[in-house]
Amino acid sequence: MSSSSYHRLAILFALLSANAVLAQSKSPTPKPKRLHFTVAPSGNEARYRVREQLAGFDLPNDAIGVTKDIAGQFVVDSDGKIVRDSSKIIVQLTNLKSDKTRRDGFIQRRTLETSKFPQIELVPVMFDGITAPLARTPKTFALVGDLTVHGVTHPTTWQVTAHSDGNDIVGTAVTSFTFKDFSLEQPRVPVVLSVADTIKLEYDFRFASESDKK
Repeated sequence: MSSSSYHRLAILFALLSANAVLAQSKSPTPKPKRLHFTVAPSGNEARYRVREQLAGFDLPNDAIGVTKDIAGQFVVDSDGKIVRDSSKIIVQLTNLKSDKTRRDGFIQRRTLETSKFPQIELVPVMFDGITAPLARTPKTFALVGDLTVHGVTHPTTWQVTAHSDGNDIVGTAVTSFTFKDFSLEQPRVPVVLSVADTIKLEYDFRFASESDKK
């Protein structure tokens, strides 16, 4: 092969290499992975807490109802923002139990009307007061979310304390509201002298996390 042929071949290889590099530089940047946080099989409990004064008792006490029947997930983008359309926590109310069967029956039938509204839903919207991934040291911040109870949706702010535990996120979230906020009937029965207007919701949670594999 003549020197001119070698020269032309070298130029051709150079052009092909340049085109390959250019094509790679124009390839789309991989989309950052999201994080999925799913309600773990254990470690989740939701509670209501309402102050009441029972007849025959000198001091008021807290009526507390508990359920572990919780499911759902929330999804977070790589920039730390919640993907609202993919995020929802669902609490089933039909197994809600307190220390008094009579109270549970009244709340199921009259207050929550669980035959019509068997669950409550929380759609997380945004975090407030947290800018970095959670570490093993507990961090306190706020979660803003739309809560649906008794067929009524109302914005709520939850005070959250959470930390990482391996691949899981563990913590407690608390919010409060009035009966009127969700068109709930305030209990009025002879054995209960008074019921406070404020309902506190407490959620002990454990979420298992994994990267988006799409």
